[in-house]
Amino acid sequence: MTRVVLAPDSFKGTITAVDAAAALADGWASVDPTAEFVHRPMADGGEGTMAAFEAAVPGAVRMPLTVDGPAGQRVDTCWLLLPPTESAPAGTAVVDLGSTSGIELLHELRPWDADTTGLGQALAAALDHGVSRLVVGIGSSASTDGGTGMLTALGARFLDAAGAPVARGARGLDDIAAVDLSALRAAPEVRVLTDVTNPLTGPRGAAAVFGPQKGLRAADDIALVDDGLRRLADLLRIDPAGQGHGAAGGTGAAFAAWGGVLAPGAAEVAALIDLAGAIADADVVVTGEGSYDGQSGDGKAPSFLAGLAAAAGARAMLAAGRITDDADTAPFAACASLTALAGSSEAALAEPGRWLREAGAALARTLV
Repeated sequence: MTRVVLAPDSFKGTITAVDAAAALADGWASVDPTAEFVHRPMADGGEGTMAAFEAAVPGAVRMPLTVDGPAGQRVDTCWLLLPPTESAPAGTAVVDLGSTSGIELLHELRPWDADTTGLGQALAAALDHGVSRLVVGIGSSASTDGGTGMLTALGARFLDAAGAPVARGARGLDDIAAVDLSALRAAPEVRVLTDVTNPLTGPRGAAAVFGPQKGLRAADDIALVDDGLRRLADLLRIDPAGQGHGAAGGTGAAFAAWGGVLAPGAAEVAALIDLAGAIADADVVVTGEGSYDGQSGDGKAPSFLAGLAAAAGARAMLAAGRITDDADTAPFAACASLTALAGSSEAALAEPGRWLREAGAALARTLV
């Protein structure tokens, strides 16, 4: 009997990690009906992180609030209150950037004006509640504002040469001449879950690597924002080369300036759900995400899962919405692309559950 651990991340905007794991199991069982399945849906600091904590922690409570979304629109969202523990006697707040300032909240990309104000407002609400600890997932961001919106909502001021507040978003970065942190709220223990390890600036930085996904495409525009982020790092007295400082359009750097500790999101969630324990007796570990590409090795859930599987002597397998030519698939014994199975990305996106079932069956056949 084959023991299969199913630990996919969510397929952004199409299917949750929980439903993806179920579809993979259905497909695998159609080929190998005697297989034993262990479901461990994953997240890495991006979409689905709060849901992973909610599913794993008894007594977690959603705390509703309304914030300014990435385009300035009002967004109804929530943060998650975890019960008190010995190390966090007033409870822990889990806050998700994706649900407050995420790219999925935009109707169209806003590379210059989107910002992280909503994330800061959610953090402020958790602080008002009096929690002992903050855990923040910062994937799926819509902006490249260096976290200035978040810090502004927490009391910081970013000023131009005349002493006036700069414009929100990446648009204001080039005008920042001074930073006033005198009214910045004190941080409790803050653990920041990142899904990337990129620095703030340079060829692997926030503007160069992730800016195009958010609408920054002209080389001159990317260079301008990169220069603004470098100046921001100088004013905040943080290292622009710091690991993870480029996460979420530079929000990782803002958290570092606030005193937060950046940690690999996949590892944190894996510890919470005891993924290593589940994998210890597994024959196969199946993971996946919507797009497995050249960036997927930088702290994302699939690459982390492949490492855990290798350490346990299990085969790692991958199911992804698409697998790009620059992706490193060497850690996986077998891979299945939903786009390849469906014949087009449009077909795969239209019925992700169907094609995940097909992917599960295709992966199972590699062992027959």
